[in-house]
Amino acid sequence: MMYTVKELSDLAKVTIKTLHYYHKIGLLLPCEVNEAGYRLYGMKELERLQQILFYRELDFPLKKIKLILDNEPDRLSILFEQRQLIVARKKRLEQLIQTLDQSIAHARKGEEMDQQEMFKGFESISEWENAISEQREYLQDRYKFDVLEEKPIDVKVMNESAIEAKLFMENMVWALTEGLRYDDKKVQQLILQHLEFLNHHGHKIDSASFAKQTRFFLEDDFHRNMLEQQQKGLSYFLCIAAEAFDKENK
Repeated sequence: MMYTVKELSDLAKVTIKTLHYYHKIGLLLPCEVNEAGYRLYGMKELERLQQILFYRELDFPLKKIKLILDNEPDRLSILFEQRQLIVARKKRLEQLIQTLDQSIAHARKGEEMDQQEMFKGFESISEWENAISEQREYLQDRYKFDVLEEKPIDVKVMNESAIEAKLFMENMVWALTEGLRYDDKKVQQLILQHLEFLNHHGHKIDSASFAKQTRFFLEDDFHRNMLEQQQKGLSYFLCIAAEAFDKENK
């Protein structure tokens, strides 16, 4: 059976734009292009795409994935290796979830968390480099911007920021699903507390910069999808809430 780009996109739950990009960089080529100009994919291409997506789940850069797959290794060997890597990732993510849950519980109670417990899961700079590799690669490709060149990783700061970001987004999702208006006092207070945290931890971001950042998240496909995966409408709600906060605090 042959699949068009649209059919493959629906089947694999990836965007048509992604498939076109994979074709452009030689990562996933169609088996043929018909007279009408449609790219067509067969079972061999489906298997390769599956392997690509497993590696993407493991945060492998596209260049590294292409290098691995172009060496034509045995498919079964790849699958076994990917399973081992994903099981190891699962264990680490379970530890990270536990650390986040403990951190959120302490933050809500206003209690200090044991310093050794705070950093379980992210044990080195390389862990954070892997965690942000997809976003970093996207920003480099789309905007010629290297987030690590702009601001090198500080593991302690990144861990604390990740906890705060998760708590803030959870609260914004709560506000959205509860039907609060974007300019509700509770929503505006959440933004105020978030900015206070960021500035206290050296990020130096004012209300205008934050509003600009959320507008970028709304308009950029990659970041909008990240937010929408958490809650439908979150990217728009966050943007207009931030702009309302900025307007109120000018």
